[in-house]
Amino acid sequence: MELPPWAACLIIVLATTLLLKTILSRCRRAYNLPPGPKSWPIIGNLNLIGPLPHRSIHALSKKYGPLMHLQFGSVPVVVGSSPEMAKFFLKTHDTAYADRPRFAVGKYSAYEYSDLLLAPYGPYWRRARKICAAELFSAKRLESLEHIRDEEVRILLRNLDRVSGCVVRLKDHLQMMMLGVISRMVLGKKYIGEGTSLSTEKFMEMMKEFSVLNGVLNIGDFVPWLDWLDLQGYVRRMKRMGKMSDRLLEPILEEHDERRRLEGDAFMARDMLDVLLQLADDPNLEVPLSRNNVKAITQDLLIGATDTSAMTVEWAISELLKNPEILAKATEELDNVVSCDRLVPLEAVLEPRLPACLYTVA
Repeated sequence: MELPPWAACLIIVLATTLLLKTILSRCRRAYNLPPGPKSWPIIGNLNLIGPLPHRSIHALSKKYGPLMHLQFGSVPVVVGSSPEMAKFFLKTHDTAYADRPRFAVGKYSAYEYSDLLLAPYGPYWRRARKICAAELFSAKRLESLEHIRDEEVRILLRNLDRVSGCVVRLKDHLQMMMLGVISRMVLGKKYIGEGTSLSTEKFMEMMKEFSVLNGVLNIGDFVPWLDWLDLQGYVRRMKRMGKMSDRLLEPILEEHDERRRLEGDAFMARDMLDVLLQLADDPNLEVPLSRNNVKAITQDLLIGATDTSAMTVEWAISELLKNPEILAKATEELDNVVSCDRLVPLEAVLEPRLPACLYTVA
């Protein structure tokens, strides 16, 4: 039976791919690789990765050990899955392993790899990290914004008091508080929520989508010649996510730029975005910041800080609720040191001589 033209072309492509793979594997330098499962042609070990990759890799590590080798398509992957291996990669040899792979999520939803999470290791990443440490999160700046944290915490407590006696989904309240804190610190005011152009629900949906897309295993990242097919639909979602983020951030940047133009020489930075825009206009900056760079860092601050901070506090409170004795001890220390009608001050986090429970509750 005569094959249709498309089938003949597919067979030729697959045969050529296998031939090239065989030739390259023989010419490639032999490495002493860690143990790992045997890989299939083209897909490697992708067939062993299920819908929850971290669980699949954990199951494989039980069989092949804390250091193993996997093949994801054309990309070799070494997995460390023990505290010792984590120290080896993240501390002992952190510089050697500091680079980030150029995956599609960084291209489409992080302004061409411009954010701190997905930017490749190099001059830009080091400059952006230094800016965040010295300009945005310095002790002086955080202290100047302490009133924002106090106000938002009091709003949280009032909201919880209104629903006292009812079953409460604490995560929602914590996310609202963190979103209020971060948006006021980074943007100067609340651009998200009631009376704004973007509802809280829409932002939370965007934040959830961002987290999901940063954790997916996109086949096109590991089998490049299949990238254009977008078999899982992830690239389409990444592009949509990038456009949503840009529609949120661009008007905010325009508003900040307009205030700077109107105030002229009398302009004073009121928030972190003002600081980033000032640095972007600095001609003497060693590594220039583009407008997209500013958006990417701002996106990191908004989405990353809101989600991770809320989850951390939720986890800490859940652990206290599961351990009534520790909760009672923490409550007693807070009542004795801070008193029951005051918030924990910022100094409690920075001063090591204060009771240990203050670090958790703060």
